[in-house]
Amino acid sequence: MEQNEYIKRACEGDHAAFKKLVNMLEPVVASTVTGMLGQCPEAEDVGQETFIRLYYSLGKFKGKSKLKTYVTRIAINLSINELKRRKRKNILFGTHHEIQDIGVEDYTIEQKEKKAAVQWALKKLNAKHRSVIVLRLIDGYSVKETADILNVPQGTVLSRLARAQEKLKDILTPIIGIRK
Repeated sequence: MEQNEYIKRACEGDHAAFKKLVNMLEPVVASTVTGMLGQCPEAEDVGQETFIRLYYSLGKFKGKSKLKTYVTRIAINLSINELKRRKRKNILFGTHHEIQDIGVEDYTIEQKEKKAAVQWALKKLNAKHRSVIVLRLIDGYSVKETADILNVPQGTVLSRLARAQEKLKDILTPIIGIRK
């Protein structure tokens, strides 16, 4: 059965069809959300909320974009909301989120440290720059797809990507010795 058939059946109330869609889209959502938020309990919550929102909005999905693009937009928007919540919480309570365990046992200590440093550096970027990095470089979306997901012109994606990469280099160079 094709994705469009699952969408149609899910809209008609077929929970098994929606579950199949969730299984198909879960890696995309997980990659996007953890790219934006890191490995944390909030990332799991945002991932679940993404599918809840998808479930309730699936009837409004017109198929003008791929479902993957549609669900990624939901995940990005919810991730940005979570980042704003964190920022407000940090201002009010003076707390901050530490780097979470990256959970990859096969990596060397040096590789784990570099990955943790990159995750930490991503958290230092503002949401606009982080979302472009996650969508383009982590999730592998094209410039056009990224522009569609973020609802910005392609030129904006390219300029944000260039600025974000420059900021990441500035942050990471002293930590892991990236050459400019």
